[in-house]
Amino acid sequence: MAYFDYEVSAEVYPSRRYAKTSKQRYRRFGNAAEAIQFMIEIVSSPSLAGSFLEVDERRYEGEAIRALYDADEYPLLRRKIAA
Repeated sequence: MAYFDYEVSAEVYPSRRYAKTSKQRYRRFGNAAEAIQFMIEIVSSPSLAGSFLEVDERRYEGEAIRALYDADEYPLLRRKIAA
């Protein structure tokens, strides 16, 4: 994967299909790492379908967000998630 700056601000755009609760609404984060953590650890998997993360005018969806979370460079502690 190309270099990704986890420290820049990021925006989360929920899928319109699931944007009905406070967890699934547009959010702005001070850094991309926190936005990625929110999407993987807080938002439920079905709600991720159609949602995307925007960082430096680039969009990331589904597997790309998961890859950023799983990358060795990811700076935050990961919470154990049930399989």
